[in-house]
Amino acid sequence: MNAPDLKLVADSTRAAGVSRFHESARAQVAGTATYIDDIPEVRGTLHAAPVCSPIAHGKLKGLDASAALVLPGVQGFVSAADIPGDPILAAFGHDEPVFAQDKVLFIGQVGGLILADDAMTARRAARLVKWDIETLPPVLTPQEAHAAQSYVLPPVHVKRGDAAAALARAPHTLEGRFEVGGQEHLYLEGQIAYVLPLEQNQWWVYSSTQHPGEVQHWVSHVLGLHNHAVKVECRRMGGGFGGKETQAGHLAVWAAVAAQKLKRPVKLRLDRDDDFMITGKRHPFAYSYQVGFDDSGLLCGLKLEMLANCGFSADLSGPVADRAIFHADNAYFLEDVAVSSYRCKTNTQSHTAFRGFGGPQGVIVIERIMSDIARHLGLDALDVRLRNLYGIENRNVTHYQMQVEDNILEPLMTTLAQTSRYRERHEAIAEWNASSSVIKRGIALTPVKFGISFTATLFNQAGALVHVYTDGSVQVNHGGTEMGQGLNTKVAAIVADELGVPFERVLSTASDTSKVPNASATAASSGTDLNGRAAQFAARNVRDNLASFVAGLDGCGAGAVRFVNGQIISPSKTRQWEDVVGAAYANRIQLWSDGFYRTPKIHYDKVTMLGRPFYYFSYGAACTEVAIDTLTGEYRVVAVDILHDVGQSINPAIDIGQIEGAFVQGMGWLTTEQLVWNNKGYLQTHAPSTYKIPATGDVPEHFKVALWPEPNREDNVFGSKAVGEPPFMLGISVYEALRDAVAQAGGQPDAMNAPATAEEVLRAVQGF
Repeated sequence: MNAPDLKLVADSTRAAGVSRFHESARAQVAGTATYIDDIPEVRGTLHAAPVCSPIAHGKLKGLDASAALVLPGVQGFVSAADIPGDPILAAFGHDEPVFAQDKVLFIGQVGGLILADDAMTARRAARLVKWDIETLPPVLTPQEAHAAQSYVLPPVHVKRGDAAAALARAPHTLEGRFEVGGQEHLYLEGQIAYVLPLEQNQWWVYSSTQHPGEVQHWVSHVLGLHNHAVKVECRRMGGGFGGKETQAGHLAVWAAVAAQKLKRPVKLRLDRDDDFMITGKRHPFAYSYQVGFDDSGLLCGLKLEMLANCGFSADLSGPVADRAIFHADNAYFLEDVAVSSYRCKTNTQSHTAFRGFGGPQGVIVIERIMSDIARHLGLDALDVRLRNLYGIENRNVTHYQMQVEDNILEPLMTTLAQTSRYRERHEAIAEWNASSSVIKRGIALTPVKFGISFTATLFNQAGALVHVYTDGSVQVNHGGTEMGQGLNTKVAAIVADELGVPFERVLSTASDTSKVPNASATAASSGTDLNGRAAQFAARNVRDNLASFVAGLDGCGAGAVRFVNGQIISPSKTRQWEDVVGAAYANRIQLWSDGFYRTPKIHYDKVTMLGRPFYYFSYGAACTEVAIDTLTGEYRVVAVDILHDVGQSINPAIDIGQIEGAFVQGMGWLTTEQLVWNNKGYLQTHAPSTYKIPATGDVPEHFKVALWPEPNREDNVFGSKAVGEPPFMLGISVYEALRDAVAQAGGQPDAMNAPATAEEVLRAVQGF
């Protein structure tokens, strides 16, 4: 793998645009970085454990905690009867009870908490609580739910042109069905909340969350309080991937109800098995499609049906399924198209946000269609993809009526095809397969076009505070959260360059609802776009104050004052940063400011799904080669070449790390990470022992990442582009390379679902 040389930053005068260590890297390596479980516990802290339903669907008649309450060290039990405010969570759908009440809706649904002096006692006692449930038949698949018209939200239909007529006149047509599984977030730091009562019915909540503002809202709602009575703080998370956007709020609410009843601090940390059983996953999808095309592979018409398995409640299923619709085109112009999306209600965990937020579930279906067309016509799949790209013959409007103005797909893909030697390797693989009877190889080059902005337009806003202290040190606080992705590092670099001070002068502090209110979730790959820009504006206000002060001293215009490398330079004099700051304070100049940013240009109609939901697109492509054993279905990823667009990188080391990690996580979704529920709704893969994420041995020795050398064409912070989610979909190239190898082996790639485990590959090779 090619990693940037971090030693290059030592002599740099700029903070942004060069590779720098993550701001917490040394503390994390040394074990001194504080996570919630590291916070010293206040005297009297109780530990909570969830009481989880053993049945997927039924009428709840009662809970008996008597056996648990007599266990030494157990201090109490809380359930729905103890909720002082609304017993329904303050989620958009308002369809999820805080604790199970009249019915249970999935195995793992929380009916209450046991409180004890230590965590292990609480967990043992929770298993002694008896459930009285009248069992009802569960609905476990999206197909069952669709047949019964059981939905968490109404279906959505988007169309352009006349798909049926286009299919009728198309020279060729294909039909297909397949399924793509969900994915467990498997963050290193599990779900956790620590709630402390304060004076006058105020609360301090430590939450490992991507959305402190929502946790604040949920906790105050269930306690029957105004938002200002609840402070939520998060310094860092040990991973999130979307799993802590809404799901973290549940733990904070449960712990707050317990703390309110017992009048003591409460910590709730799920063990890994409970985390698997309780929390939602990536939405599994089932697809059926009809596609028409001509002799060159150009699409003529497409009818697509997507069934999203949402679980028992809406959660974020609406915007997730919406984004799957928006990304069903990926890189390709769809002229006559009809997409139907069904948000299916099942008796499983309520599925939720996951890196890509429905985008991967949209992209994979069109990529599969492209390769199916190529095989049907006997063409190279790359040529079919290039034939259908946006920009060919001036086709630049999406099926939801957004103009694709920043299109770099064709040059990016052809550049990667050249640098990865795709054409030569494609021919060499064909020669290999002609002479190898057992090991078959495959290759695929797939693109991604990913829209950047929250599909819920109101979330595209951010605030920040920048404080300059009298010694010249700088503190920045913003509404985003740090989950290891380097957001705080990038924001600190942006502020440092805006003020012209060394990076080391700037300290990023914990996300805190009492500092920046109403902040959006750190999600949708927009953490730096939103919070970085807000912090830049805050820093600019302070800089402008100082520039005006110096201009007054030197008799020049404020625009003539420059801030460079810790110095403030006017046409007549050069001063040290800290000297100017001290003098400004003495002259009562404001040395702190807030900043606010709202994403421009975006709008769309939530009913018709038409408009401009995204500020810009991020692009990328991956070329992946695989080898499969046709006797066992086992396989290896042999080589990966990636060319990805991050605009003008704020920190190349962090961006390349994000690309590598996203690709591997995307590869895991489509290869080894299989979630299995039995016919009673029990999740059988509920621990790392039964759920397989990619390991170091799954990463090929040849793993090259290059960055596309062009700044963002939109006015984004420092010309950068989002990086967190778009490269996740580059992992689809692994799935398509496996399907290519299956086809080379004479198997049935159109019968292969995802994840493409060894068993699934063998089934496709042998045609059963």
